[in-house]
Parts: sequence; structure tokens; C-alpha cells
Amino acid sequence: MTTATAPRAARIGAFAPALLLLAVFFAGPLIWAVYSAFTDVALTGSADVNFIGADNFVTMWNDAQFWNSLWLTLVFVVGSAVIGQNTLGLLIALLLRGRNPVARGLVSGLVISAWTVPEVVAGFCWYSYLHRDGTLNGILGWGGLDQNWLYTTPMLAVILANVWRGTAFSMLVYQAALNDVPPELHEAAAVDGASAWQRLRSVTLPLIRRSIVTNLMLITLQTLAAFGLIYVMTKGGPGTKSSTTPIYMYQESFQFYQLGYGTAMALVLLVIGAIFSLIYVRLIKVDNL
Repeated sequence: MTTATAPRAARIGAFAPALLLLAVFFAGPLIWAVYSAFTDVALTGSADVNFIGADNFVTMWNDAQFWNSLWLTLVFVVGSAVIGQNTLGLLIALLLRGRNPVARGLVSGLVISAWTVPEVVAGFCWYSYLHRDGTLNGILGWGGLDQNWLYTTPMLAVILANVWRGTAFSMLVYQAALNDVPPELHEAAAVDGASAWQRLRSVTLPLIRRSIVTNLMLITLQTLAAFGLIYVMTKGGPGTKSSTTPIYMYQESFQFYQLGYGTAMALVLLVIGAIFSLIYVRLIKVDNL
């Protein structure tokens, strides 16, 4: 071995354990999932697995409930991530900018505490809050406005719960981004007569555009796969009114034992997540031009 290739071999050897872990815990399950999507593998204890080609995807194409779950997933992602968490996180970060350190610490601590609550626990908290006999109806009952919120507005209920739990991440991203905005730019704009809204639109938002796109990409991918919160609160009901694609995948895979069909839906969701990522990455590249 020459002296030139020795350092290169040493570097490859140093990364070998990491590459092995990636192959075992990432590439391995992904390859198995792709293979399973083209088979009739089922959780019935049978070892007889047949390759059925694209039958699972054809079934999916003709499955009205799958398309309904995909639509509800889009509503959930746009409502709770793109609009809810992103907008509320930015608003809180803007309101806390330049405030008293005690006030900032108190508000940030309250928002972050919701983020630290496990997903299942957060689901139970919101279930008990919105239940027919829950806290919200106990308050609204005095005015005769109580109702079964988890039955009449299930998607709104899970969207609000996810916004409550996930806003802290967006807030932290925007707090870090706003700290990098030079204050003298705002001062110069104010001297020129720009209003607070004009300074936000023309100075602040353009300077933190990359952070906005990065935050949107991360919370979109996270929300696409949300399962525990919805399952605890509604189990996809009533009927299929809150059955997002992860919920429907779980039902098909582990309640009806059609693991191959559920895996095919997971691949479709993976492709949708990849499309979202490509769009966001493209927006970041455009910003760099």
C-alpha cells in the first residue's frame, strides 16, 4: 500500500462502523419495505409470501378510503404544520424579540414544556380536554355551547393539539434566525418612515427566508408521519373523518393483517415526503441565486 492510499484507507476504516449501522438500520428496512410492497405478506403467521407485482398499488388507486386518508393527511399537514406551527412559532418569536428576559424565559418555557410532553400523553391531555365530559365543555356549558368536539370537529381537534405540541420547534428556529438580523437595518428602515409591518415584510422576512423554508421542510416531514396523537384522540374516527394515511396504514397492516398493502401506502407517503423536500430544497437554492 502506498503512502498516498494509506490515509484514505484509514478514513474509510473509520467510517466503516457508521456505514454498517446505516446499512442495517436504514437501508435494510427500506429495501425490505420496497420488497414487501410488491408482495402479499400478511401478519397471519403464514410463511407463504407471493410476489404480486403492482397489485397493491392498483388496489390503492381504486381505494376511496385511501384517497380520503391522503386528503385528510394534506389537510392535517397544511393546517397544523404549514399554517399552525409555522405561523404561530414565527409570531411568538417576533413578539418575544427584545422583550424583558424574564418574560421571554417564562413564555418560552411554557411553549417548550408542551413540546417536551410525550406524544401519547399530549393526546390523552387533549382527549380529556375536548371530551364530552371534559374541561372545555365544563366551561362552555354555562353558555349552552358544549358539544362532543371529538365527534363533530375531529380534524380541527387533532390539528389544534398538534399545533399546541409542536409550535416550540418553530419558535426556537425563528428565535435563532431573528437574532442574526442586524438591528441597524430595522433602525434605518424606521428612520425612513417604514411601519412595523413594512419592516417585517421588507427587512425581516427576506433575511430569514432560508430559516422559514428549512423549518417548513422539517415540520412538514414530521407531521406527515404523525400517528400517536391522532390515534389516542380519535383512532381515525368517527368513522373515517380523521383517518389520515398513517392511521389507515396501521389499520390495514395490524388490524386487518394486510402488511403488504400497508407497506405500499408507506412507500407512497415516502414519495410524497420526498416531493415536499425537493420543493423546499429548490426554494432554498433559488434563494441562493
